[in-house]
Amino acid sequence: MLVSILHRATGVTLAIGGTVLFVGWLVSAASGPDAYARFVDLVTYDAPMPPPAVPGAPPMAPAHGGLTWFWTLILFGLSWAFFQHMASGIRHLVLDTGAGYELRMNKKWALATMAGSAAATLLMWAYILMGRG
Repeated sequence: MLVSILHRATGVTLAIGGTVLFVGWLVSAASGPDAYARFVDLVTYDAPMPPPAVPGAPPMAPAHGGLTWFWTLILFGLSWAFFQHMASGIRHLVLDTGAGYELRMNKKWALATMAGSAAATLLMWAYILMGRG
């Protein structure tokens, strides 16, 4: 029952939260460079500026250091919702074929959807945060 509730909740989360974020990004991109720069400034932080390579050289513009912790948390949640919804959808597809209705097998599939979505999310974010060599 938990997987069914999670399937509905993650679907709503992806539909509303993902759409709002995506449309906000598209509107800022379509509104011009200033609006897009404001959007990028909203979701990223400035990296510390390195010292000039040549003494007396003009300062460099600050580079974006990455996502803020708030937006990292939001995107982490949306990515987990995506993987959970996808795994649960695959489970429902298997159930639609008539397989997996035995209580023991159904419980294994339900636990596998939750474990698989957590593993996929952690692997993806490990690649994103640490895989940039």
